[in-house]
Amino acid sequence: MSAAAARPLSGQVCLVTGASRGIGKGIALQLSGAGATVYITGRHRGTLEKAAAEVQGRGGRCVPVVCDSTREEEVAALFERLKQEQAGRLDLLVNNAFSGVSSIGKEAGSKFWESEAGLWDDINNAGLRGHYIFSVYAARLMVPAGRGLIVIISSPGGLRYMFDVPYGVGKAACDRLAADCAFELRPFGVACVALWPGLVRTESLQKQAETQTGPWFKKLKEKLPAIGESIEVSGKCVVGLATDPNIMHYSGKVVLSPELAQRYRFKDVDGKDVFNYISIRSVLAELMPKLSGLFRLIPGFITIPKWVLTLYTSKFSVYPPIQEATLKSKKD
Repeated sequence: MSAAAARPLSGQVCLVTGASRGIGKGIALQLSGAGATVYITGRHRGTLEKAAAEVQGRGGRCVPVVCDSTREEEVAALFERLKQEQAGRLDLLVNNAFSGVSSIGKEAGSKFWESEAGLWDDINNAGLRGHYIFSVYAARLMVPAGRGLIVIISSPGGLRYMFDVPYGVGKAACDRLAADCAFELRPFGVACVALWPGLVRTESLQKQAETQTGPWFKKLKEKLPAIGESIEVSGKCVVGLATDPNIMHYSGKVVLSPELAQRYRFKDVDGKDVFNYISIRSVLAELMPKLSGLFRLIPGFITIPKWVLTLYTSKFSVYPPIQEATLKSKKD
């Protein structure tokens, strides 16, 4: 393998938000391994610099920048630094910062009216709002250059109920953010996608599975070792997208970690296949666990088409005209 093939992002400048740990760190590790210069952000200098040392150890250059995604002035200062240090070059932005994990765990099992109203801010300020702010500043560098990629880390929670109301609304908005940004960026050669990882074995999620009580966490503890993916799977996905000559084909779309693993032909860092959470086998086993042994006969690569998932969760009512006509006839 040539040096260029082994380090396909050599010379490129990337920025990953919320990369002190978890998915963000996993993405930074893979980008560094691909030869990129990686700027990483986080709110706490100690953990950020520790992550930066590990990222730099993969071969690329890593620049840790203390930055709170909820503060626009700090985001603006970061991009001024990019202008000075990289002559305004930015090839890739990964919007990953998220600060709602502990709040989700704290309010687990509570309905939205039983939770603190501030749960919305805990989940969506650093996440959704921060993603938009970073995308604005990134686009101001990418559009004049006529190239670039913005990846927004989202979740299947944007399609169906997951955890709580603010989480689902925020993730659905992340998917729409990617779609609408892509629409306006396309004429300028800049792509934007939303990436759905699977169940990821992050440090915080593993800790919650071990320490929290309740049926959801018990189920999580059972599932993590079997179907959880490492934090670097998302990194492999991002490297694949960043080096894909047909990236504009995906711009505005939601892409899933298992489908990208198949497209770019990679496995998890432990050599295992990336769990395909939309395979027909997996979905049927989740719905009917008593028959899971039978469903193992279905090949794992056979997936549920995404248009079926979209129709299943459609927000449009199909029958109102019929219902109204029925009600009217009863009154008459």
